[in-house]
Amino acid sequence: MPELPSTDADLDRPPTDQDLARLQLTTLLYYLHETNPDNGLVRDKTDPNAPASIAAIGMALATLPVIVERGVVIRKFAAKIARKRLRYLLECPQGPEADASGYKGFFYHFLDIETGRRVWQCELSTIDSAFLFAGALTVATYFDLDSPEEAEIRDLATTLYERADWQWACNGGVSLTHGWRPETGFIPHRWHGYDEALLLYILGLGSPTHPLQRESYSAYTATYEWKKIYGRQLLYSGPLFTHQLSHMWVDFRGIRDDFMRQRDSDYFQNSRQATFLQQEYAIRNPMGFAGYGKYCWGFTACDGPGWITRTVGGVERQFFDYTARGAPFGPDDGTVAPWVVIASLPFAPEIVVPTIRNFARMNLGMTRLYGFKPSFNQSYAMDDSPTGWWVTPCHFGIDQGPVVLMIENYRTGLLWNIMRRCTPIVAGLRRAGFSGGWLHQASDPDRRP
Repeated sequence: MPELPSTDADLDRPPTDQDLARLQLTTLLYYLHETNPDNGLVRDKTDPNAPASIAAIGMALATLPVIVERGVVIRKFAAKIARKRLRYLLECPQGPEADASGYKGFFYHFLDIETGRRVWQCELSTIDSAFLFAGALTVATYFDLDSPEEAEIRDLATTLYERADWQWACNGGVSLTHGWRPETGFIPHRWHGYDEALLLYILGLGSPTHPLQRESYSAYTATYEWKKIYGRQLLYSGPLFTHQLSHMWVDFRGIRDDFMRQRDSDYFQNSRQATFLQQEYAIRNPMGFAGYGKYCWGFTACDGPGWITRTVGGVERQFFDYTARGAPFGPDDGTVAPWVVIASLPFAPEIVVPTIRNFARMNLGMTRLYGFKPSFNQSYAMDDSPTGWWVTPCHFGIDQGPVVLMIENYRTGLLWNIMRRCTPIVAGLRRAGFSGGWLHQASDPDRRP
């Protein structure tokens, strides 16, 4: 395992490829260990009673090219994993019934890991389905050999993606809704303002069967907030994950839509600005939380100590459970997420690497199974904790994928290079008005994935 830094001076040492490889490997083991071998469904978190997460399944699919290229699983067997998972998802019941697996081609957020059916009266989630579709398109594009086995992967993934009715998901409007429930109908919220839905709209626009109107993307970007914070100008979104998840699949370097053209920026540079903003917030630490600083930051959607009020150092503190934390406008309760820092590695390695090295000194499990624990809070003291403060007991499936995929994009650009050849992604970007950079040279493959 990598040698842990002993002094602050060691934090700025460049990472070795071996360091990143080991962290990547122990993190991606989640998708091998927490998958039901009967059907390929992936557990939402490391709670034995947890259901499957449809987003985690999509991220697990997207890691298959990584485990092949890194020699973890041979291509033939990784292809089998993809086929089994995709076949099962296509066989899951779709319909308006409350116990189906999905409706109109979309899936419920959480599924029973044994039966594949909806649990907890959860929502039919457009964004979580998008992560599934992105994972399916990843394997469809990667497994490109002229063989019956890999051709089946392409056929299954294409069917899964193309049956989604994006027009229905708009519920008569222009922009996409968050989802739907059979008991109450459409959720009264739409995807507005910059966030992870950038990927959602690209996928919807790229559909050859039930595509979004071009106007849907304009409606989405019309709600953007361009801000100047700490001397940095950027398209604002508070939780750091919103600046990362679309970038797991799409290489936004040098390609621009109308919004970014007008501001002489691109979404990659914007994520770089957002990463530095998070570090600056931790350095300033306006609320005085324990531990924050140059090498301790990362505010995002993550687990927390619970909905509890405590007096800490004479100050009454409100702590949260799982919620979307953000910087610099909050919410903030002292909780930091190491995984979201690692997922910014391609954007700002010069501040991410020393922060990872600092986390490595904090007994957060970097060298143990599944890597860093996803969140901790040094302001929430706990006598029975090895660290002396709260650390989440679980790993989450949707936290592991960003670590694995963004380390790989930093190391080799693998996912970005795969998805440059993905017809729906290229088509969706162009319909959204993106141009320049690699997109100028891209041509639609002769074979649709």
